[in-house]
Amino acid sequence: MSGCDSQKADGSKNSILLSTNSIDEGLPRELSQLSLSSASSTEEFFCDKGHADAVLKNIFNYFQSHKLCDVTLIAGGCRITAHKVVLSSSSEYFAAMFTGSLKEAQMDTTEITLERVDPQALQDLVNYCYTGTIELREETVEVLLSTASLLQLNSVTKACCAFLNKQLDPCNCLGIAMFAEQQSCLDLHKSALKYTYQHFMQVVKHQEFLALTEEQLANLLKSDDLNVVTEENVFESLMTWVQHDSANRENYLSTLLKLIKLPLLSSEYLIDKVELACGNVPECQPLIMEAVKWHLLPERRSLLFSHRTRPRTSTIGRLLAIGGMDGYKGASNMEMYDPRTNTWTPFMRMGARRLQFGVAVLQNKLIVVGGRDGLKTLNTVECFDLSSLSWSVLAPMSTHRHGLGVAVLGEGANSPVYAVGGHDGWIYLNSVERWDACSRTWTMVSPMTGARSTCGVAALRGKLYAVGGRDGGACLRSVECYDPATNYWTNCAPMTRRRGGVSVCAAGGFLYAMGGHEAPANTVGGRLGCVERYDPVADTWVLLARLSYGRDAIGSCLLGDRIVAVGGYDGVQYLCVVEVYDSESNCWRKLAPLSTGRAGAAVVAVPPPKNLF
Repeated sequence: MSGCDSQKADGSKNSILLSTNSIDEGLPRELSQLSLSSASSTEEFFCDKGHADAVLKNIFNYFQSHKLCDVTLIAGGCRITAHKVVLSSSSEYFAAMFTGSLKEAQMDTTEITLERVDPQALQDLVNYCYTGTIELREETVEVLLSTASLLQLNSVTKACCAFLNKQLDPCNCLGIAMFAEQQSCLDLHKSALKYTYQHFMQVVKHQEFLALTEEQLANLLKSDDLNVVTEENVFESLMTWVQHDSANRENYLSTLLKLIKLPLLSSEYLIDKVELACGNVPECQPLIMEAVKWHLLPERRSLLFSHRTRPRTSTIGRLLAIGGMDGYKGASNMEMYDPRTNTWTPFMRMGARRLQFGVAVLQNKLIVVGGRDGLKTLNTVECFDLSSLSWSVLAPMSTHRHGLGVAVLGEGANSPVYAVGGHDGWIYLNSVERWDACSRTWTMVSPMTGARSTCGVAALRGKLYAVGGRDGGACLRSVECYDPATNYWTNCAPMTRRRGGVSVCAAGGFLYAMGGHEAPANTVGGRLGCVERYDPVADTWVLLARLSYGRDAIGSCLLGDRIVAVGGYDGVQYLCVVEVYDSESNCWRKLAPLSTGRAGAAVVAVPPPKNLF
């Protein structure tokens, strides 16, 4: 017993001591002490994994039999008795009501009337508080969501949003978007709007679109993410909405027409359709005139710039990055960039491996010109049809050329393609050839005043520009301009920096020169990150925001109204970086990178034919 007393004095558990007293009576002292020591050092925890479920099930049985309930919820004449502790444990709304400073928290039994609450939805949600399960049905999910949102049953709200997200369809996406906005379900609202933009061409065929208010339609037409083939689709959707109730909606026409990108419609469409439908409305006439000026005065487009001249993302086409050096034997594959998803995906392969070649786009055809295959300089020309996804061979150039520049003068399917300068494997070239799509032949035109390879070539305002490059000695600052009307090259103001391997792009009435190298291309360092812009009217160059990395052999082109710079070589590695220039803020912003680094890739914008995209 003295051993028991000492254990008690030490604070040992009574249950263990009581259970050992009867066993140890009559045992020798040593055995008794050993037994007690072993018992006191052993602890066992029992866990009934079904306990919580069993308790909740019992509480649910009490709920069903109206036992121990301490609150009655009243909605639409329906009375639901429940337990405060269960409701508070499930709902932040009830937790604040029953555990806060509200009068309901001070009452033993409480009747609470919930105004404008659907009684069936309330019944289902109270059942959920006890069971954790609830049935979601298409015809009742919106009422359930709004009630769950009121009661702050966040898990049910999320489940309802996920359910509605799966139900999105062109016939209901506008309604779901508006409902989600009313309920502050931001993710569902964003998802429904994204679906609406993506399926816009189908959405406009349904009653929900025709039932939009003027303000709701305006918010829709403002988006540059509408997935349309051309801006004509957007104008036609507006006119469909107006004509659905023309007596009341024609008053909104001038306000909504401001949201249509009229300058981006063809001149024929402006006269034949827009003028015919809207020309008799005085407030619409300045908008139509603005669009006509855009077509008649291309040299003044920089002054006419507005949100109406910025194309919607779906209408600007796609980017193709073709070939180039990738650190191995040279890439012969293409990658395609989708600006709507900001992603690059693999595309077709080239007909043959080429490096330092040029590419021109003639509507749905890519003209791939010259280059080299290893050490062999090529004069061959291939054509890739974007509609049929097939390659064909065109007549070869008169001269073998790599490091050449290629550009198209004009916008038609039969516009001439120019191959400028380059290197024939022996000497630097100043010669220039022109491809005639009608006769399908190459002819020589007036040569440049000086030889240049890896120069930047671009067409601007009906003239051809050759910028920088190398002539066998140092890299060049010089710039030349070719006028096809006179068949003559003239010198322009030189760049601020010497640039071999320079990339040049025309945009908004200006030329942009990006990157390049000043030292010989085979040396480490000397790669340029600076960018400068040429104004052909003032004949001057100005420096702009720098690229994120100094590099040469950048692929660049105009996508919509913005310049995209793709890849390049920094003297150590081939880069996969892709950047877009924002002229309004004078800064470069990164886009999704290429899947693999490449330099000297031909980068072109191509239209989105239906059977391709």
